[in-house]
Amino acid sequence: MRRHAMVCSIQLALLAMSAPVLAQTPAGGQPQQLDTVQVTGSRIPRAQVEGPAPITVVTAEQIQSAGFTSVPDVLRSLSQNGGSTQGQQNTTGAQSTPGAQAVDLRGLGPNHTLVLVNGRRIADFPLPLNGRSNFTDVGNIPLGMIDRVEVLTGSASAVYGSDAMAGVINFILKKSTDGTTIDYRYGDTSRGGGESHKLTLTTGFEKGNFSGIVGVELLDKRPLWGTERGVQDSTLDSPDESRRRPRLTAQLMNWETDENIAPADDCAAMSGLNEGTTVLAEGDYGPYCGSERAIAYRTIENERKGANAYGSFEYRFSDSLSWFADVQLGHQKVKLLTGTNGNDVASDHMGWEFHDPASTDNYRNKIFYNAATGQRELWTRQFTPEEVGGLRNRMNTTTQKTMAVTTGLKGYFADAWNWEAAYNHSEYKADVKMPRIKADAANRLFLGERLGYDDDGYAIYSPDPARLYTPLTTAEFASIAAMSTFKPKAKNDNLSFTIDNSALFTLPAGDVGFAGAVEYGKQSYRINPDPLALTEDAYYGPRYGDGNGDRDHWSAAGELRIPLLSTLDASVAGRYDRYSYGNKDPGKFTYSAGLEWRPIDTLLIRSSYGTGFRAPDMHYLFAGDDYYRTRYATDYYQCRTTEPGITDGDCYRLGDYDGSTFDVYNGNMQLDVETSKSFSAGFVWSPVANFDLAVDYYKIRIENQVQTQDREQLRIDEANCRLGVTDSGASVDINSPTCVDALARVIRDTDGNITSVHFSPINIANEETSGIDVAAHYRLQTASAGNFSFSGNYNWTHRHTRQQFPGDPSEDMLDVSFSATTLPRTKGNLGVSWDKGAWGASLFGNYLGRVANYDNDAWTDSTWRFNAGGRYDINDHLRVSVSVNNLFDKMPPKDATWSNYPYYDTSWFDSIGRSYFVQLTWKLGGSAL
Repeated sequence: MRRHAMVCSIQLALLAMSAPVLAQTPAGGQPQQLDTVQVTGSRIPRAQVEGPAPITVVTAEQIQSAGFTSVPDVLRSLSQNGGSTQGQQNTTGAQSTPGAQAVDLRGLGPNHTLVLVNGRRIADFPLPLNGRSNFTDVGNIPLGMIDRVEVLTGSASAVYGSDAMAGVINFILKKSTDGTTIDYRYGDTSRGGGESHKLTLTTGFEKGNFSGIVGVELLDKRPLWGTERGVQDSTLDSPDESRRRPRLTAQLMNWETDENIAPADDCAAMSGLNEGTTVLAEGDYGPYCGSERAIAYRTIENERKGANAYGSFEYRFSDSLSWFADVQLGHQKVKLLTGTNGNDVASDHMGWEFHDPASTDNYRNKIFYNAATGQRELWTRQFTPEEVGGLRNRMNTTTQKTMAVTTGLKGYFADAWNWEAAYNHSEYKADVKMPRIKADAANRLFLGERLGYDDDGYAIYSPDPARLYTPLTTAEFASIAAMSTFKPKAKNDNLSFTIDNSALFTLPAGDVGFAGAVEYGKQSYRINPDPLALTEDAYYGPRYGDGNGDRDHWSAAGELRIPLLSTLDASVAGRYDRYSYGNKDPGKFTYSAGLEWRPIDTLLIRSSYGTGFRAPDMHYLFAGDDYYRTRYATDYYQCRTTEPGITDGDCYRLGDYDGSTFDVYNGNMQLDVETSKSFSAGFVWSPVANFDLAVDYYKIRIENQVQTQDREQLRIDEANCRLGVTDSGASVDINSPTCVDALARVIRDTDGNITSVHFSPINIANEETSGIDVAAHYRLQTASAGNFSFSGNYNWTHRHTRQQFPGDPSEDMLDVSFSATTLPRTKGNLGVSWDKGAWGASLFGNYLGRVANYDNDAWTDSTWRFNAGGRYDINDHLRVSVSVNNLFDKMPPKDATWSNYPYYDTSWFDSIGRSYFVQLTWKLGGSAL
C-alpha cells in the first residue's frame, strides 16, 4: 500500500523543544515504523524523525507553555539564535525598517537566515535593514496560526538555494482542525503600559472531496513609552554624570566665541513645556533651555494593530490527483516614536536647527549672521509634546500589507512517484509615514526672510532671539511639519516542479530514496520614496536614498538517500542556481552529504557537510545614492596627532575633534556571490523511551561575504594608516588593502578637514563560527502526581571571527574588545511543564551569557529571564490559561559605561519588566482540547 508524505501526530509528540528524539516503543525497544514525513532540510519523505543534521522543532503547545506571545519572542529563545538583532528601541533600525523584526541564526546576520512559511519563500521586508541589506520580517507572522516551527542550522543551499547559509526557519501553519476554536488573550504589564488584546479563530470543513482550514487573528497592542519605565524616564538615569544634564530644548550659540547665550527670561517662557520640566541648564558651551524628561519621549514597544487571515484548501479529484492552495493575507498598522541618543542634537522628527540650502560647506551651512545682534549664531530647537499636539501626532506609522498565495496540483503515478507542480506569489507592501520638519518653512518661522550673504559666505538674517525661546502654538508647528510617505514594495514569484520516490530502487540494505526539483523565480523590490526626501534640503535631518531592481532565478536540484548498511545511511544533494540581473549572470553549484549511523537502536551518530552560496542582496546591488549628514563625526587622525597617546575611545568621548560630514552610500553592481562551507557532527542518545540527549558540533565558514563598511571604523582605519600605528601601538602598513581602501574613502578638504566618507557594500574575506549545541528532554509519568516534562538547550560558541580583507588579521567577535557588537559565547534555555487532569503549569527560563559593555573593556554579567504559566480546563472544550513573562521583573543589567539613552544594550535587553497574560480557549465541536 502506498504511503503519502504526511506529518503524524505521534512524531510531533516525540519532538522535544529543541531536540528531536528517536521514536521508540513504550518499553524502549525497537524503533516504531512511522509514516513518512518531509522534514525541513530535505525533500525526501522519510520514516525517521532524525537526520544527518540537527533540526529543532517547536510546537504550538510548547510555544504556549513557554509563555511566548509573538514570533520574535519564540525565535529569541532559541539557543542557536545568537546574533545581535535590533530591538524595537533601536533608533537606526526603527527609522530605516519601522515595525519590522529580524532573526539572526549563529550571529551571521539576518540576511543569512532563510525564512520559509509552509516550505515556501516569502517576500522580503520592502525597506532594507539600516538602509542597506534585505531581510525577512518575522514580526507579522501570525503566532496563533502556527502548528510548529522547524529550525535547521547550517548550510541548506543544496536543497533551498540562496540565503540558507546560517540555516533555515520553516513556519508550518495549521493544515487541519476538527472543530472551531476561539482564543482570546488579554495582556498587560505590572509596571504599566503595553496593554494588548488578541483574538484568534480557526475552523475547518470537509465536504466530500473538498476540505480546508480557515483562520483569522486580530491584534491590538498598545505602545509602551520610555516615560513609563523608571530606568529610562529621564537623563538622570544615565550612569555618566555629564549625560545627566537636561536634554536640549532650545539653544542659541555665538559661533565665534563657542558660547551659548541664555535667554533674557532664563527659560521662563518655556517652563511649562515637556510637562513642566523645562529649565535653564548649564552645558559644555554654557546655558541652554532643557528638560531631563524629554529624552524619554519615545517608544520601548511599538503600537501594533491589525489582522491576519490564513486558509489552506485541498480538492481531491482522485486518489492520485488533488488541487491545493494556501492563502495568507495580512494588514498591520505599526506606530512608533524614535529619538536620537545625543544630549543636545535636534532629532529629525521633532527638532530643527538652521541649515543653509545654498551652502555646501559642512561647517558653515549651520551658521548664519544675525544682523540684529551682530554675531554669527547657531540656533537649535527641540519641539515638545505640548507644541506638536501630543506625541502620537509625531509617531512613525507603517501600514504593512502582506499577501502570499501558493496553488498547484499534486499527486502520484506508477504507485511510487509523488509529484507537485506549484506557483507561489508573495508580496509585501508598506505605506511608511515618517514625520519630518520642512526646512525652508522652519527657517522662515524662526529667522524670517534671508537678507543675503556676508563677505565670508554666511547667510544673513535679522531674527529676534526671543523667537527661539517662545513656545509654538500647535498651528505654528503644523505649518512646518510634514509626513514624508514612502510606498515600498517587494515581490517574489516562483514556479516549481518537485518529484520524489522513497523507493527508487533497492539495495541489500534497503530502499534508495530520491527527490528532484526544478524552479524558476522572479524577485523585485522598489522603495518608492517621497521625492522630496531625495532632495538635500526639503526636510530637516537626513536625506533618504532610493533603490529598485529585479532579477530572474532558475535552479535544478536532486537528492538521494542511500542505505549503505542496515545501520548506516548516507544522503547526498546537489543543486545549481543561476541569477540574471543587469549584465550579470552569476551561477553556483552547491552540494551536501550526510551520514547516519545507528550502532544500536538507542544511539544515532551523525555528520553532515555542505557548501552554500548567497546571491547579493537586492539593495546591495541596486541602491541609489543615500546621504548621511553626520554632525559629530570624530576625526581620529587630528585627535591622535594633536594629543599623542590618546585612545580612539577617548577621542570619541572628548568631542573636541568632531566635525560635520556629508557621507554617501550607494550599491555595488559588481558584487560577487558569497560562498560557505558547513560541517556538523554529533549524536542523539535515547537510552529509554522518555529521555533523549543530543550533542552536535558545528562549524560554518563564509567567504567573500558582503558587508557594508562602517563609517566610524573607516575614519579610525584612516587615522591608523596615516599614523602607521593603532592607538594600542600595533604597527599598520599604509600599503595594506585596508589602508588603500580607507584612504580613498575618507575625503578631506584643502584644510585637512574630513568632508565626506564614501562607503559601500563590499565582498570581504570571510567570517567563521563554530561551537557546540546540547539539547535534552525527559518525560516523567506518575500515577498520582501527574506528568512532567523537562527540556534544556545550550549553545557554546567556540569561535567567531571575521576578516575584512585578505591579509588582514582576524577579529575575534567574541572578545570583549571587538569594535562592533560583541556576540555572547553562551546562550540557552530550560523548561519544565506539568499536567494532571484538568490542571497544568510550566516554567521556562532563557539564559544569555555575558556580553561586552559599552566601552568594550569589561563584561556585562550573564542573565536569566523566567516565564511561568498555568492552565485549568473548565471542561474538555473550555480552557483558561495564565502566563507571566519575566516572572521576577528583571530590568537590564547595570552598565556604568552605557551613557547613551536608554542606558543599556537594546540588542539584548529591554525594560518591559513583568508582563502577564490571561487567555480563554473555547472549542466548538470536535475532540477535546
